[in-house]
Amino acid sequence: MIGIKYKGKPYGVEPGLRVKDLIKRAEGGDSPELLAVKLNGRLADLSCVVSADAQLEPVTFDTPEGRRIYWHSTSHLMAAAVKRLWPDVKVAIGPAIDEGFYYDFDRGAPFTEAELAKIEDEMKKVMKENAPFIRKEIPREEAIKMFEAQGERYKVEILKEIAEDTVSLYVVGGFTDLCRGPHIPASKKVKAVKLTKVAGAYWRGNEKNKMLQRIYGISFPSQELLDEHLRNIEEAKQRDHRKLGKELDLFSLHEEHGPGLVYWHPRGSIVRKEMEDFWRAEHLKRGYDLLYTPHVAKLDLWNISGHTGFYKENLFPAMEMDQCDYLVKPMNCPFHILIYKTQQRSYRELPLRWAELGTVYRFEKSGVLHGLMRVRGFTQDDAHIFMREDQLDAELDGCLAIIAFMLRSFGFSEYEIFLSTMPAEHIGEPAVWDRAERALRAALEKAGLAYQVDAGGGAFYGPKIDIKIKDALNRVWQCSTVQVDFNLPERFDVNYRGSDGRDHRVIMVHRALLGSFERFFGVMIEHYKGAFPVWLAPVQVMVLPISEKSGAYASELARTLSQAGVRVKVDDGGEKIGAKIRNATMQKVPYMLVVGDKEAESRTVSVRLRTGEERRGVEPGEFVKMVLRKIQGREIEI
Repeated sequence: MIGIKYKGKPYGVEPGLRVKDLIKRAEGGDSPELLAVKLNGRLADLSCVVSADAQLEPVTFDTPEGRRIYWHSTSHLMAAAVKRLWPDVKVAIGPAIDEGFYYDFDRGAPFTEAELAKIEDEMKKVMKENAPFIRKEIPREEAIKMFEAQGERYKVEILKEIAEDTVSLYVVGGFTDLCRGPHIPASKKVKAVKLTKVAGAYWRGNEKNKMLQRIYGISFPSQELLDEHLRNIEEAKQRDHRKLGKELDLFSLHEEHGPGLVYWHPRGSIVRKEMEDFWRAEHLKRGYDLLYTPHVAKLDLWNISGHTGFYKENLFPAMEMDQCDYLVKPMNCPFHILIYKTQQRSYRELPLRWAELGTVYRFEKSGVLHGLMRVRGFTQDDAHIFMREDQLDAELDGCLAIIAFMLRSFGFSEYEIFLSTMPAEHIGEPAVWDRAERALRAALEKAGLAYQVDAGGGAFYGPKIDIKIKDALNRVWQCSTVQVDFNLPERFDVNYRGSDGRDHRVIMVHRALLGSFERFFGVMIEHYKGAFPVWLAPVQVMVLPISEKSGAYASELARTLSQAGVRVKVDDGGEKIGAKIRNATMQKVPYMLVVGDKEAESRTVSVRLRTGEERRGVEPGEFVKMVLRKIQGREIEI
């Protein structure tokens, strides 16, 4: 007999049973919602055989891992359908993405809308067949010969780069794919599917390679969930930060002069200023000091840090100057280390908390650039804390506290939290990583925060806590991160003088609250649909005189508001008042003060909200106090 734990409960069973059968015994029947399992912490198929003591945890669509497995499995169903309809089409890759899946195909002509519908219909046939996902493990050389015989050159190219002697294949609906898995047990688990679009994509994101056809799709365990998702897609189109950024004159991108580089317009810049002022003030309150560092450094700095070895594909090409190679910075951390090392530090000085709004540059592939969400130049709200090991727990508590406060202040109270552990490629010894992971886990548990483990998702120099915020459409966005680092201090020989008069290695915590100002701004645009809270709104009050006669009173009101610290403008154009209200509403201005002869006589205002609510006969002083209260309190609702 072997010992099995499922959902924390122990069971004794004979070895050699499939996971599916073990769980059926534990549950007393089938579990229709079950997609896969975590077997001793690693994802596995339900068909996996268990022959030794093991711990099993269910994986369902309600979990991030479950959704990735579900969507990746659906990409295989799509490839199976395409190959049935067009056997000569060559297949490339088909991963799960944040919202659904895609598969890349090599086909002479682009897929049409009518053909997408045809593929959908064929996928539904495969789903009804309840075709099982069958895993096969064969020698790599055998797999190469098989795919060469089929003319699947993209699979052959991938196989030739795999070091292992044995590879896994999955068969479903007559289609065989190279894949690590795991997958759902059978095609009938997919209840509803929609192919959303087709686009061109260079093989491996390299414009020197062939252009493939990428079909995107989404799937769900019920038609109701799919219908809700499609409604959210339509709403997301209305909230698209690229569309709203142009309509509200917030920012622009100029592909012809450098893709992935953001130009902040005056209206967007004032929002950024408010974000930065708030960010700096909160850091100073919490014992941080501010830094400014250069944008370039000699290449050898990044050799020491390890970025040229572990992060090479994301680095801009080096520039030769004075017979040396220089690099625009991808990270701020080595610069902060250099400042730390300008003098001998005592244990009494620690912790040192240093924060910087540092602009960094990363060479993202052109195919993944997306508005403000994925750029090549961005400002990271970075901080590095240098400390003794006995200070680590308290500093991690402080990091989690300021993250929660900042996110809440910008209107985000729901998020997903991940503990990201040691990746395959890393620096430092496993024992050091274990110490860092234990500290992060303890901080999360002390704060009472639910989290998931992202195995292998850490940075190359240390494990981290990743926090993904949820927006108004329940989409998640990576923002905050806290990383414990024993390794860069080792590489840079970063020490402090202890009470014993000897040098001791410092511990670093890398920490970002919003992540990237550009991405966070884009998320806020979509979250609020461009209607920012009053404290962030580019124009907080628009004064709308009805006629030239009321213009003098409108100007007086604007001066009063401006002197009180409110961002205000007067629309003194020749349009009728209805057009002025419409224009201000379209610009998402929180408050409009409608001023006519009656208001000028009574020295009052008519207050109109961008939501359409209206209040007449308001005393200006009362209005100013109300607006200032909402600004100073950073209230989310107007």
